[in-house]
Amino acid sequence: MTEAYLVVDIGTGNARVALIATNGAILGVNTQDIQYQKDSLYPDALHFDPAFLWQQIEEMSLSLLQTNNCKVLAVTASSQREGIVLVDKTGKALIGMPNIDHRGREWDDLMTDKAKIYQLAGRYPTSLFSALKIVGIQKRRPEIAKEIGAVLSISDWVEFVFSDVLHFEHSHASETLLYDVERQEWSDELVRIFNIDKNVLPPLTASGTVLGKVRPAIANRLGLNADAVVIVGGADTQLAAKSTQPATNDVVIVSGTTTPIIKISEVYETDQQQRNWTGRHVEPNTFMVETNAGVTGLNYQRLKEVFYPNETYEVIEKELEEVDGSNCVASLGSLVASEKNPILKGGFIIDAPVSHLLKRADFVFATLWDIACSIKENYDCLDEISKHDKDYVLACGGGVQSKKLRQLIANLTGKKVIVCDTYRQSSAIGGALICNQALGKPQLNRVVIDQTLPNFSSTDKANYNAWKQARKSFREVLS
Repeated sequence: MTEAYLVVDIGTGNARVALIATNGAILGVNTQDIQYQKDSLYPDALHFDPAFLWQQIEEMSLSLLQTNNCKVLAVTASSQREGIVLVDKTGKALIGMPNIDHRGREWDDLMTDKAKIYQLAGRYPTSLFSALKIVGIQKRRPEIAKEIGAVLSISDWVEFVFSDVLHFEHSHASETLLYDVERQEWSDELVRIFNIDKNVLPPLTASGTVLGKVRPAIANRLGLNADAVVIVGGADTQLAAKSTQPATNDVVIVSGTTTPIIKISEVYETDQQQRNWTGRHVEPNTFMVETNAGVTGLNYQRLKEVFYPNETYEVIEKELEEVDGSNCVASLGSLVASEKNPILKGGFIIDAPVSHLLKRADFVFATLWDIACSIKENYDCLDEISKHDKDYVLACGGGVQSKKLRQLIANLTGKKVIVCDTYRQSSAIGGALICNQALGKPQLNRVVIDQTLPNFSSTDKANYNAWKQARKSFREVLS
C-alpha cells in the first residue's frame, strides 16, 4: 500500500488538501474557496469562521482518502503567513483573521519607534501583521478579547485541531511583530508595545516537530491509520521555497498570488532603509531575506478570466509569441521595495485611437511584463541588501507555468531561471519534504524540468523603459 502524507494548505483565496506519497507523487488535491465576511466595526476588516473552514478541511480530506488506497503516515499543514486564529481557554476557535484583514490600521500610532520594531521583528511594521489584528480585536470586540486563551497561525491551529497540542511555529512567528527574529523567541519588548498578554502566545516549535498522534475521534471520522502523527509544517512561502531544495545563498522566486523574492541566509540581515523582510526559514538556524513584488499572479489570473475564459494557458502562451510588448504597457499595483508608498491604482496605456493591431494577447503580455519588471526591481533591491553572486535563481509557484514569464524574468535579471517538477503544488510538496525529514524517510532528489537562459534584447530594453515611464506616470497622476 502506498505510504502518504495529508497536507492541509490554507492560502489567501482558497483552502487545499493534498495527498502526497512519500516519494513526492501528488496522489490528489482538493480545493475550496475560503469564505470571508466583512466586519462593519472597522473600515477594512475581513474574518472567517474557523468552524466552517474545519468542515471544509474534513470534507476535502474525506474525499481524497476515500478515492485513494493509501496509508497516511502523517498530517501537516501550511498557511498564509499573516493569518491568525484566536481560541479560548478550552481550545474553541473564536475568530479567524486572514492576511488581508487590516482591522488594526487605525492604531498604527501605537508604533512610535518603527525603526526599533523593524530591527527586532525583521520587517517594517504595518497592519498586515498579527499584532495589530489582535489590537483591533481588543479595541472594538471586547467580547472576543476577554475570551482569548491563545493566538495561533492558521496552520498551527489546523495542527492543534488534529493533535490537541497548542504551539506556534517559528516561520509563522516571524510574521506577528511579537517575535524577536534574530533571538528566535517571543519578545517582551514587542509584546509590551502592543499591550498583548504574553500568556496567549503558545510555546514555539520548530518545523518538523512531531506533535503526537492524530486525535482518535478525527482519525476515526477520516478513516486514518490510528498511528498517524501530526507534524509541524510552516508558513506557505517558506515551504514553497523548501520544495526547490535551495542551498545557502540561493535566491528563490515564489510566483503565486504575490511574488516574494527570497534569499536563503545563515545570518540575520536587515537594511538601513528598511526595504526588506527577514524571517525564519523552516530549516534550522536559517533565515529568509525577502523583498516582495506584491499582487502579481492574481492579476494574471483575473486577466485570463476576462480575455481567455474558456482557453487553456497553452493557448495564451502561443498567442504571446505573436506580440512584442509595443502595443500596450501596464502598471497594475505591483510593489517595488525601494519605493516608500505603493501605487494603489493602475491600468493599461495604449495608443489613441485604438490601433487595429491591438490584440487580447497584448494585455496579457503587458501584465506579465509588469510582473517581470517588478521582480527585476525587487531582485536588484535584494541584491543590494544581501549580495547574490550565483548565476541562477530558482522559481516555483503557479506563475512559472508560463514559459514567457520565465523568459522575461531571465532576461531582466540576467540570471538563469531554474524550475523543478515540484513547482505547481510547492507549499504542499514542501510539507511532504518536512514529513520525510521528521520520519527519517529518504529525501527526494530535485528534478529540474526547465532552465531558461537570459537573452536580453533591444526590445526588452525599450519595453523596460516604457514600463518605468508608465509607472512614473501613474504615480504622478494619482499623487
